[in-house]
Amino acid sequence: MPVLAHDLVEAGLGQVEMLIEYQLPFTSRRADVVLAGVDRRTGGDAYVVVELKQWSRAEVWEDDPGRVLVHNMSGRPKLHPALQAKGYGDYLSDFVGVLAGHRDAMHAVAYLHNAAKLDVVDLYDVVEDERTRLFTQTTRGAFVDYLKDRFAPEPGRGPADRLLSSAVRPSKQLLQYAAEEIRSREQFVLLAEQRLAYEMVWHAVDQSRREDVKTVVVISGGPGSGKSVIALSLLGELSRQNYSVLHATGSKSFTQTMRRYVAKGSPKTKAMFKYFNNFMDADKNGLDVLICDEAHRIREVSANRFTPARLRTGRPQVEELIDAARVPVFLLDEHQVVRPGEMGTLGRIREHAEAKGLTVREVSLDEQFRCGGSRKYEEWVLRLLGLDGGGPEPWTGDDRFEVTMADSPYDLEALLRSRVKEDYSARMTAGFCWPWSDPRKDSQGGYSLVADVVIGEWARPWNVKGDRAVGDAPPSELWATHEGGFDQVGCVYTAQGFEYDWNGVILGPDLVYRDGGLTTVRAASKDPALKPRGVTDEEADRLIRNTYKVLLTRGMAGTTIYSVDAETQAFLSTLLR
Repeated sequence: MPVLAHDLVEAGLGQVEMLIEYQLPFTSRRADVVLAGVDRRTGGDAYVVVELKQWSRAEVWEDDPGRVLVHNMSGRPKLHPALQAKGYGDYLSDFVGVLAGHRDAMHAVAYLHNAAKLDVVDLYDVVEDERTRLFTQTTRGAFVDYLKDRFAPEPGRGPADRLLSSAVRPSKQLLQYAAEEIRSREQFVLLAEQRLAYEMVWHAVDQSRREDVKTVVVISGGPGSGKSVIALSLLGELSRQNYSVLHATGSKSFTQTMRRYVAKGSPKTKAMFKYFNNFMDADKNGLDVLICDEAHRIREVSANRFTPARLRTGRPQVEELIDAARVPVFLLDEHQVVRPGEMGTLGRIREHAEAKGLTVREVSLDEQFRCGGSRKYEEWVLRLLGLDGGGPEPWTGDDRFEVTMADSPYDLEALLRSRVKEDYSARMTAGFCWPWSDPRKDSQGGYSLVADVVIGEWARPWNVKGDRAVGDAPPSELWATHEGGFDQVGCVYTAQGFEYDWNGVILGPDLVYRDGGLTTVRAASKDPALKPRGVTDEEADRLIRNTYKVLLTRGMAGTTIYSVDAETQAFLSTLLR
């Protein structure tokens, strides 16, 4: 940064403002520096994102000009710094109101101030226009000339203040991109209560604009009831009509999948998909609509140990989400709360909304589509797990959904594999009752997963922990959708929010049949979320039952169940003759 400041002074631009570590709206990412000043040609506001790198040598990675390998730095390839800077600039143009309609006001450069040009010459392949400029130590003179050409020698405090105080919301251009991407997908069909929920949100949006009224909408429903279809339908149509709208969840896997498949690789549309903790310092009512999908994942607070001290206010996350939009929409299933600290329920949302004097509108999706449209199966699962006040009952069958027992994990896997050979999708999941090891280094210098889920002589690995593939095993967020995911056992944190045709569920020793019903055994769980003493036994019982509710309702055509506990296996066989 002192190097950059010195270059500004040498260019006669000592009054240009340097905005250090500028945080991009609704993200945790920060641009190293945003320069703010007066455009030399137009007299308007001018900005330059500067990505600073201390690299001395770097080269293109495997002929991919978008990624680079950095000398003396271990790890995977890095994003090309010019593309990184350009991405930040484009993002700001899409979300900062003062830049709306003025995309030429924002430029971006990468400055490798310790490198000679010849030591990074490969990186110049991506330099195509004014928005992907790259400068080095040996082209410092050209950088000074660039600054002189961009800025007038006038104070930059006005442009800087306007950028810092600007309203933050999606630009019309970004909304149009999102609408086009989502509209180009297969047509969404909304049925019965789905259509009612959709229309209820639109009524609240119209009312907020006509009568200056803020309304909270809660859409509740079981797995597969169409909550995410409603969310995407709303996102596309609201975007098309130029309302400012964002989609948010509390699940990395779910959000990454939305970005990957719904946004179809479009960086602009990806920017519409956020996380719940991106709204800690959002402008009050800065959005027209905030769609909170998987709202049962809402946590008590957004802050964590990495959050800056100024944002650690103890403010409830649900309040941040309610305050962020004129019409906050929450889509949830209370029986999918599986982690301590998650509090996304109708009661809690209503409590916080009414404390602010807001009206809450609710609609329940009483149709159930995931499990073959079998509401009967979902009710059977709720009774089996004791989540609706009733007790287990025999499964009497449903033409739309198949429920079977497996005699062993071998049988369970073989049945699912036979479905895969018939071109169906299938996955195995289990309760969190086995350790989850990090990948281990193999003899070839690569890494492989550890077969942690051991039942007798049968052993399989959990899905990958992180966002990098291990061998043929996909990263965690793609386990449910990538063909390589079949050979790993999924946990609830990976399976939640997804669906596949055929579902295999292994009941671990944390849920067993004793004395006429299924009981939970907290000590048998390996889930680190249940270890803290602050989690009561009652909370642990509810979370374990909810975990199996999630796992048992991922299938669309059928579910096969196996229990590692002999007494529980015998009990289930009386229900599934």
